[in-house]
Amino acid sequence: MGSDADVRIVMQTSVSSHPDMLFEYESVSFTCRGFNLSAGWSVRNIKEVIPTCLTSVTCTLNYAFVSDSGEYWCEGAGGERSSTVNITVTGGSVILESPVLPVMEGEAVTLRCRNRATSSNLTADFYKDGLFIGSSSTGNMTIASVSKFDGGLYTCSISGAGESPASRLTVRAAHREACPLSDHSHVLVLGRTVLTVVMVALLLLLLGLLHCGKLGGTHKKKPSTY
Repeated sequence: MGSDADVRIVMQTSVSSHPDMLFEYESVSFTCRGFNLSAGWSVRNIKEVIPTCLTSVTCTLNYAFVSDSGEYWCEGAGGERSSTVNITVTGGSVILESPVLPVMEGEAVTLRCRNRATSSNLTADFYKDGLFIGSSSTGNMTIASVSKFDGGLYTCSISGAGESPASRLTVRAAHREACPLSDHSHVLVLGRTVLTVVMVALLLLLLGLLHCGKLGGTHKKKPSTY
């Protein structure tokens, strides 16, 4: 049986390879990767199995409706299930495209503001958690190296066209491997260890000498008094 680590669902539209939002009546394609395709698989949402996604490696929802918004995932005949992806289908005039899957800290992320009425680049204003964060004359905003603080809800607006629905950007912490000690560090650690051992040995020797001195003093004969 597969696991979330090796089975996944991939979505694509005609204008974006990683959509999380699209206009009503646009098409979206689903691909299930990591499954045993010969054993059978399907794409489904919380309401139903997508009928067109039962016979081919990649299937397409030709005309998406607002009611098609929600979570989608792949299921294999052997019980495999991918992680979910969430799409929002809007009947409005503006959408914000952002990564549909979580991104790792340090990656570059581009947010794209689109207007249904034109494919030309238009000046767009961008907001994070309701706060204005900048404008772009190309309709695109790139975060060169995302951090966990960049995670949140993003929207964009285009003058005369309106504002997009909110799109969530999720940022995951990067896996950091422990750095091996350098030669210099090894020498320092070894030196500290030797110094500690020497100090303990000297302390024990001093305590031993003091103890022997006390014993020697108690065994001395007192001088006779006449």
